[in-house]
Amino acid sequence: MPLDNASAELAALFAKARTRQLSEMTAVEVREGASKLRSMYGQGPEIGDVHALVLGTGNAAFEARLLVPQVEPKALIVYFHGGGWVTGHIDDFDVLARKLVLRCCCAVLLVNYRLAPEHPFPAAIDDAMTALQWAAREGRELLGASTMLPLIVAGDSAGGNIATVVARKARDQGKPEIAAQVLLYPVTDANFERPSYLDPQLQPLLTGEMMRWYWHHYLPDAAQRQHPDASPLLAKDLRGLPATLLITAEYDPLRDEGETYAARLVAAGVPTAFERYAGQFHGFVSFVNVLPASTVAIEHIGRFVDDRLAD
Repeated sequence: MPLDNASAELAALFAKARTRQLSEMTAVEVREGASKLRSMYGQGPEIGDVHALVLGTGNAAFEARLLVPQVEPKALIVYFHGGGWVTGHIDDFDVLARKLVLRCCCAVLLVNYRLAPEHPFPAAIDDAMTALQWAAREGRELLGASTMLPLIVAGDSAGGNIATVVARKARDQGKPEIAAQVLLYPVTDANFERPSYLDPQLQPLLTGEMMRWYWHHYLPDAAQRQHPDASPLLAKDLRGLPATLLITAEYDPLRDEGETYAARLVAAGVPTAFERYAGQFHGFVSFVNVLPASTVAIEHIGRFVDDRLAD
């Protein structure tokens, strides 16, 4: 189906505002442009509390933000934001996180992992593991929870890549236990020859050329992109990964690799809920208070979390 009206209008607005190609810009310039979108999202709902954190040590230190519901949380969601590993900041995702806190009745830890090219692969993965281990070790105490909280990893785009990589690492290490993973149009492979990468009609916002730019900054050595910590679709064994909600967008160069990953999870016996959101472009869930489909997806995530925590 075509883009829905709200998405088509927003895509046209971005196309009109674009004055330079991504390849002509520095990472700093792209970040500055992305930060200007924050005003679109408005205000998030009131929640119980917010804790500003610094995790890691020395040159590997990074910020994080713990958002807490007004009642005792049912779980702790560790959320890794999108942005091609090059852009994105927890401030960009604060409204989304607040809506997840309210709908899921969970605490949300937003992780401001270090960005490429200043901190290329595997810095983001290292930071994500540090955040996950902190959540398992100290999260319950800071939240005042009376029992051990289930951990859920979640992320969108590059953050979905990070989320599923740390879920697999936690499986391999035997800890911490992950109750579920929520993957929103995740990057799972550095293969630029899939049909959704080659069809320009599927790329009204994120394009294949833009993804090549992101990959070049994150991991310039193409051979290293075959590592499963960069391309989780290439991991040999996906058995034993946590129950998964995987959402893709119809208009997205990442659509095919996300759906291939969902199929591999199913084949590996992982309980997997999958849905392609028709008429939506890459990143639609992040456009809270802008795109109606974002509200639908947040409710979808909430139902999935409810079901997993009820088991």
